[in-house]
Amino acid sequence: MTSTLDVLARIRARTPAGEPTGERCEMCADPMGGEHQHVVNIAGRQLMCVCRACYLLFTDTSANLRYRAVPDRFLSLPDFGLGRREWEALQIPVGVAFFFRNSALERTVAFYPGPAGATESELDIATWAAVSRDPRVGLLADDVEALLVRLPDDTDEPACFLVPIDACYEFVGGLRLLWRGFDGGAQARDFIDGFFAGVAERSVVRLP
Repeated sequence: MTSTLDVLARIRARTPAGEPTGERCEMCADPMGGEHQHVVNIAGRQLMCVCRACYLLFTDTSANLRYRAVPDRFLSLPDFGLGRREWEALQIPVGVAFFFRNSALERTVAFYPGPAGATESELDIATWAAVSRDPRVGLLADDVEALLVRLPDDTDEPACFLVPIDACYEFVGGLRLLWRGFDGGAQARDFIDGFFAGVAERSVVRLP
């Protein structure tokens, strides 16, 4: 039976040497053009930019693979049970964070953005257990999908979305470039507004 690694080895072997450099698949080294997709290296916690052919090798969610394809679904989760009290109990110092289940650690982890990029939060397990009673938490695919949450200062109602994990890192990376001072500054706040507006526009509403 031919394994996924055998297929990748044959793809690499067919790749001509000495071609002009450019944006290439991180698995087979083929040119990717402008658009590409991502897979997650589970053990290394790395996003890899890959071509469509390599991406499709890792879309089987039931297979025990070293890599997993990042899906492209966006869901809006209204009335999610994560209000001001729960947020403060989680001890996240800013009003935005994303949560995903790390299969290597066999637990949910939380990250929030800041001037240094994505910072891991010490997730309070008991508080998260209360929050995760919302059945929609079970929709998250391990390692490749995240719960992206924003809790603005002027409301107790969070904006909650299920998003691809690469969208979270895109968000954190873009915000890092604009962050100024302690709270990020006006440009950072405008970026957050625009990003969440874009996520909301792409999302399908999923009720409890």
